[in-house]
Amino acid sequence: MGAEERERKVYRPLRRAGLEVVPDAVPEGVMPFVGAYGREDVAGGFSHDYDTPGLVERLNEDWYGLAVATGLFDHRREFLVMLPQGNRTHAAYLRDMREGYHVEPPALWTRVRLLERWDVMGRGAASAFLGLYAGHPGFGMMALDSSVYVICSTGERGVDVVAVAHPYRSETVLRHLEWIAGYDGRWGHREYKQRIAAWLAAHGRTATAEAGAPAVARDGS
Repeated sequence: MGAEERERKVYRPLRRAGLEVVPDAVPEGVMPFVGAYGREDVAGGFSHDYDTPGLVERLNEDWYGLAVATGLFDHRREFLVMLPQGNRTHAAYLRDMREGYHVEPPALWTRVRLLERWDVMGRGAASAFLGLYAGHPGFGMMALDSSVYVICSTGERGVDVVAVAHPYRSETVLRHLEWIAGYDGRWGHREYKQRIAAWLAAHGRTATAEAGAPAVARDGS
């Protein structure tokens, strides 16, 4: 996807949701991915059923409150959002996850700034990159210093949002990254594993080749 196409298909819908992309500004050394965490790592969170009155407004309000309380934003209200390298939507990602298919290039962090007028859980989710449609969000976000990770997922009954404190200190998070980097199965993505392995090596950790992923409180993206 070229720069103009990415601007039109990805960045412009995010801007309408109040997220201004700050290009080429991801801090060095940020954690490449958080795919699992332990219960002891949870710093906060909330859940809302789909039939909650004013669902989008409630989700937006609670997301912002959680972000402020856990330090997701810096002084300019900037943070990181996981976005695909191409134009694979969140729906396509979920379909691939269900089918055990992981061939496309992995998603990468993108730096964004929260504008004065925003609608992450409505227009953001409807952008196709932060969810399925309004009120059905799905995303991963990270503070610029990796001090907190926020994951939002949709289930059968509602929306769940969890903040993970200091994921780079979590043994559960680190063991899961080691397992991904050492995974030698059919669906392992080479670029993805290399990126994670490089980050682990810089932090004195190495990939493992265990047969199965470590037991965790949650698996996902």
